[in-house]
Amino acid sequence: MELRHLKYFLTLAKELSFTKASEKLFISQPPLSRQIKELEQELNVQLLKRNNKRVELTEAGKFYEKEIRQLLQSLDRINLTTQKIGQNISGEFRIAYISSTFSGHITELVQFLSGKYPYVNFRLYEVPTVEQVSGLEQGKIDLGIIRAPLYSPEIETKLWFRDSFSLVYNRKKISISSEKNIADLKDETFVFFNKDYAPFYYDTLIEICAKYGFTPKIVHESNNISSIIQLIKNGLGISIVPTNILKSHQYPDLGFVELKKVNLFTDILLATPKFSNSEIAASAISFLLK
Repeated sequence: MELRHLKYFLTLAKELSFTKASEKLFISQPPLSRQIKELEQELNVQLLKRNNKRVELTEAGKFYEKEIRQLLQSLDRINLTTQKIGQNISGEFRIAYISSTFSGHITELVQFLSGKYPYVNFRLYEVPTVEQVSGLEQGKIDLGIIRAPLYSPEIETKLWFRDSFSLVYNRKKISISSEKNIADLKDETFVFFNKDYAPFYYDTLIEICAKYGFTPKIVHESNNISSIIQLIKNGLGISIVPTNILKSHQYPDLGFVELKKVNLFTDILLATPKFSNSEIAASAISFLLK
């Protein structure tokens, strides 16, 4: 039994006419009749009743037609999925991000990609920049959203956006009117990212404070921006964060002052393994950069 036997049978079962079926299949009637007879002989059952005027399905033929049609539909689905996997538009796509950049933009990205690539399972992971670099180099991450700088010949990057820094504080604990009063906070408790988790970012925050004339008293450290914000909400300190954080952490108790005087910025990069040639990664980057 070959696939063509099944396709010929389904066409004939639908048309119930050798003439119409042969026209649909672009073959003459004798070969079509021969293929159907071969199928019946292999199954050792009559599928069709034939006479000079009409063709009818037997009860066995009706059952066989229903089951084979479902089988071929499943085969078409399997073939399509296989093709999509081969074309790198199926399977799993892993997106890593740093906590200080996760926002509605990434949620919108996943919604966009899920619509465009319905056969793909998208995985989101919160991973620090240092670990993302290793994951990208090893091909364990398909798209990384990281903070500059990044030095690796195995990774390609594009600038997503450049962000300024802002002081974030609890309005009930501290009253600050403008950037001019930042130096007055030298005795306050600061909450920073852990130095081992984000060394360059940590050093940048120290540099910012130095530009305002003081060394911060760092009492609490965290590896997650949400934890830092929660500590500040609870009155356990103040911090300096990327200004973009304001979009996803707007609370009545929190105050923000953008630090324009220091003229320091943090670049957010979109990173992919070099030579990956991933269609999904290209679509994701185009979506984020639009």
